[in-house]
Amino acid sequence: MLYAWEAQGHPPMETVSELPGEFKLRPRDRHRAERLAVAVASQLEALDRDIASAAHNWRFERIGTVEKNILRLGLYEIRAGEVPAPVAIDEAVKLAQWFAGAKTPGFVNGVLDTLARRLGRL
Repeated sequence: MLYAWEAQGHPPMETVSELPGEFKLRPRDRHRAERLAVAVASQLEALDRDIASAAHNWRFERIGTVEKNILRLGLYEIRAGEVPAPVAIDEAVKLAQWFAGAKTPGFVNGVLDTLARRLGRL
């Protein structure tokens, strides 16, 4: 959802919450995904600023869209505290393994670990 939202120029989240084909979700799962996507989108500026500060040797604008959204989601979950930080980081690393390049899981792990420590969550 976050990728589609960003690729389409930040339209209302409801317009991208219906995912095509293989991404069909049960209503309960779609509701949770949409809730998370809306929450991330509402905090985009603060999330991006923190990610940029922790992405050492990377200019934020050079981070790919998939990678940015994985980092945004992971950081949101760390901040929200609904799941323990190590779980949020592990989930983000798994997303990076599935949807991003070979070096991305280590990058995601390093950035989110740094941010979780700054926030006192690790």
